[in-house]
Amino acid sequence: MTEILHRILPDDMTTPRPLPGIAPLDPARWLVVDETYAAQMAERARLWHTARDAVRYLQPQAEAAVAELLDQVLAHLRNSHDGFTISAAQVRRPDGITVAIERADPLGTLAHLVQEDFCILQKPDGAAEHILTAAVLCFPANWRLDEKAGRPMRAIHDPVPEYDTRIAKRVQRLFDGVQVGKPLWRFNALRYAHPDLFHPDSKPTVDPRPYLRSERQTILRLPQTRAVVFGIHTYVVKDMI
Repeated sequence: MTEILHRILPDDMTTPRPLPGIAPLDPARWLVVDETYAAQMAERARLWHTARDAVRYLQPQAEAAVAELLDQVLAHLRNSHDGFTISAAQVRRPDGITVAIERADPLGTLAHLVQEDFCILQKPDGAAEHILTAAVLCFPANWRLDEKAGRPMRAIHDPVPEYDTRIAKRVQRLFDGVQVGKPLWRFNALRYAHPDLFHPDSKPTVDPRPYLRSERQTILRLPQTRAVVFGIHTYVVKDMI
């Protein structure tokens, strides 16, 4: 597979923070277009057409939230300076490719517009935790969408040793408290033996692990449905110490 690599990580993603590492995010910086845009979008399109069941999930109760998310993304891109040209029916991307706005398939449209993956999390009445109800996840990092879909936050993070009861409660409070127009963000970084963006399963690794994979993760509240959107922008760099 062709390597899709960044030259360096953004400056604000090079200093580790204590878990959960959440900070306020300027709404104008919610979505990012970077140097790998064309290559990552081509890989997203390939995965959407060849492995759609592995990268797409939608529960009926999330349909309104996904439609609202598409509207939010389109509004953000209209106001950005990233080279998108948007009409009522289509979007011309910075790489020159035109994408139809398919209202009947908002997840598919989202998959072909931006580098971010999106997970929709909703908290049913009376529930203690948010539940993963929809996603477009082309670039998973050691997890499978079909194993997490429909599950609450703590169950989603079961394999993560650092995600103990204390951290789980803090993260749930953050999801409960995130306000419309005041998104949050965090990042992680792990070393890999392979640069694959689609990395659903843990693979045996041998030292050295020459690739550093970092996720810029955003948390945003949708104003109408009140669903929480967890966005993931993936960076992979080589020979990073």
